[in-house]
Amino acid sequence: MMKSILRIAAVGVCVAGAVSAAEVQGVLMDKMCSAAAEKEGQAFAAKHDTKCALEASCAKSGYGVFTTDGKFLSFDAAGNAKAAAALKSTKKVDNLKVSVMGDVTGSSIKVASLSLQ
Repeated sequence: MMKSILRIAAVGVCVAGAVSAAEVQGVLMDKMCSAAAEKEGQAFAAKHDTKCALEASCAKSGYGVFTTDGKFLSFDAAGNAKAAAALKSTKKVDNLKVSVMGDVTGSSIKVASLSLQ
């Protein structure tokens, strides 16, 4: 009986720490500018431009997605590389809508794929 209770408790702990795979929609932006987006909302995020995101200080801060519900999810190292490549190759100036597939843990996402829309 005691072993069963311990097994159930162990499973509960494992599930509580689990990550969730998700498709996240939003606007691609750098971490440095995300604070302003969190204050000013979707209008600011839509106006955030490619030129700013590629500036050295912004690029160095890393990237993420400003979600449609007003949260910023930071990318892992692979996601940062994918975001930089997408920004360098796009002809879009602003309104950098993005679809990101990956594992969400708290306020970060381990990026499996990323595509500008």
